[in-house]
Amino acid sequence: MRSWRSVLALPALAPALAQASFLSGDALDAFANGLSWFILCVVPLAVIGLFFYVHVLPELIAERNHHPHKHSIKVLCILSLFFGGMLWPFAWLWAYTKPIGYHAIYGTEKHEDYYHEMGEKVRTGSLTAEELAQLRHELEAMAAKGALPPALHRILDDLRAPAARLPDAVPPREKAAEAH
Repeated sequence: MRSWRSVLALPALAPALAQASFLSGDALDAFANGLSWFILCVVPLAVIGLFFYVHVLPELIAERNHHPHKHSIKVLCILSLFFGGMLWPFAWLWAYTKPIGYHAIYGTEKHEDYYHEMGEKVRTGSLTAEELAQLRHELEAMAAKGALPPALHRILDDLRAPAARLPDAVPPREKAAEAH
């Protein structure tokens, strides 16, 4: 009977045996001091960095998608910083919208920089025959609308040139084999 009483009394003694921390004394003070400096210095800087990253995110999305209004989206992101983030949702939505009106007017949904990058790939010969045909089709559609800048007109002329002037286009099967 006595053994049962001692077993039942153990939970009552547990608070006296418990410790609030794995550290004690000066080690606890040093850890608390380091943690407080971390929270006061590093956490606010991380929050500010995250805040700026989130505000720049629509601009990064527009850049990645070659959105034709990427410069306007960038300006809207900067204005959003001055207006307390009120304009940020509009920049986010604009970065993900498909520029239908732009396509109807200019014949493309991409920024001019995209075609400059593709023109560079044409010169190096790193495009497949299908990609060359698609690029030629897009640039000819833009030229038909009459909205082709001189630099893009030169790229279109390079695409229309005989195959002797262009580097050999890599067929799709060979390009896939090179990747492995």
